[in-house]
Amino acid sequence: MSKRIEAKHKIDRRLGVNLWGRPKSPLNNRESGPGQHGMRRKKPTDFGTQLRAKQQLKGYYGNITEKQFRRLYEEAVRRRGDTSENLVGLLERRLDAVVYRMKFVPTVFAARQFVNHGHVTVNGKRVNIPSYQVKDGDVVAVREKSRNMALILEAIESGERDVPDYLDVDHNDMKGTYVRAPKLADVPYPVQMQPNLVIEFYSR
Repeated sequence: MSKRIEAKHKIDRRLGVNLWGRPKSPLNNRESGPGQHGMRRKKPTDFGTQLRAKQQLKGYYGNITEKQFRRLYEEAVRRRGDTSENLVGLLERRLDAVVYRMKFVPTVFAARQFVNHGHVTVNGKRVNIPSYQVKDGDVVAVREKSRNMALILEAIESGERDVPDYLDVDHNDMKGTYVRAPKLADVPYPVQMQPNLVIEFYSR
C-alpha cells in the first residue's frame, strides 16, 4: 500500500490550487509555494503543463501510485469513446472515490483507509480493496457495526460537499447506488481538471 509521505496540504501549495476545496487549505491564507521563500514560478512548457495536469488529477484521488494511474490510462485508451472522459469515469468508479462522493468520509485519504479496514460492502459483500471498480447499479453500503463511527456522522452532516447526480444515496440507511459513470462535467471537482492534457502527457 502506498503512503503519502509529505503533508497533504503541501500538495495544494506545490500545485498552487486548493485541490480538494477544503477550508483548512493553506492557499486560503497564502498563495506562495512551499519552502522558506516560496517557489519562483516560471512560464511552463507544454510538457510542464501536461505534467501539472497529471499531478493535479492523480493527486486529487489520494494515494494512487503512478503504476495504478498509468494502468487506468491504458484501460481508458482501450475503451471506445473519448479517452479523457473514459479516464475520469474509471477514476470515479474506484470504490474509495465512490465512498468519498457518497459523503461517508470527509476526505479521499480517509476513504482509502475506511475501505482498507473493511467498513464497506458492495452488493452485500465486504470489499476492502480501494481500487475496486464499482459497476452501474452496484449498491455500496457502510457495514452495520461501523455506522456509529464519529467520522461517518461528521462527514454526512458536513455542508462542504454535495452528493453528485450519478449517485443515489440514502444517508439514513448509510448506503447508495452507483447509477452511472459520470462525464467530466458531472464530477464536482473544486478546481478545473484537464484530463485531455493527461492523455497528451502519456501519449508523448
